Amino acid sequence: MHMNPEPSNITHAAQPIWRDLLIPASIVLAGACVGLGLYFSSPMQPSVATAPVPEAPADTTQLVNAVTEADHIKGSLDSEIVIVEFSDYDCVFCGRFHNTMNEIVATNDDVAWVYRHSPIAQLHPQARAVAVASECVAELAGNDAFWSFTDGYFAAREDGNDTPHGELIPQLALAAGVEQAPFSECFASGRTDTLVQEDIDNARATGGQGTPWSILIGPSGKTYPINGALPIAAIEQLIQIAKDEA
Repeated sequence: MHMNPEPSNITHAAQPIWRDLLIPASIVLAGACVGLGLYFSSPMQPSVATAPVPEAPADTTQLVNAVTEADHIKGSLDSEIVIVEFSDYDCVFCGRFHNTMNEIVATNDDVAWVYRHSPIAQLHPQARAVAVASECVAELAGNDAFWSFTDGYFAAREDGNDTPHGELIPQLALAAGVEQAPFSECFASGRTDTLVQEDIDNARATGGQGTPWSILIGPSGKTYPINGALPIAAIEQLIQIAKDEA
């Protein structure tokens, strides 16, 4: 049904007034549109901020301290491949990598494994004490005793042995062939703490931010980072790369 339009209230006399008002309004509206167009097309328009792409950290593994007879070594010092590990006795991942490296040196005659310290106090407040104790064992009974202590500690923790540090450390030192009195004297003196700190400093200098942090030294002296508890296959692949690039 069609409806009739309502009668207009605008008289013929008023119509010109509306036309006069519409003209300036149109000018204002046109000006506004032009202004907006200029704003959005202007080269001064703010650009969308983008986050900068972070640069890859520089490789500083070549700063690893030279391996000497004073180090804790499994394998020959003259091996073609040397893997220097910075470890934390109370790090679960270090325990896994410890097993990996034991297998690597057992099945590769041309690989030597060097154990150094990098206890993370914020996560494992007792780990530094274990490291200091291990250096006392090495001082008093030599390299084999050091490895006996170290292998024993990781094995005990992996087996779920939650014996307090103050009890487990002297037990393992005694099992490694160190008498209690000289061990207690060495540990109380703190004289091996300097050795531990030197390792920590070198771990940081070479780029280590966590543990395990390792550096493979190839036949040519070229260094390769090993970040974390990589599996055996990955380590063996890196060993082959180092040999091929020598």
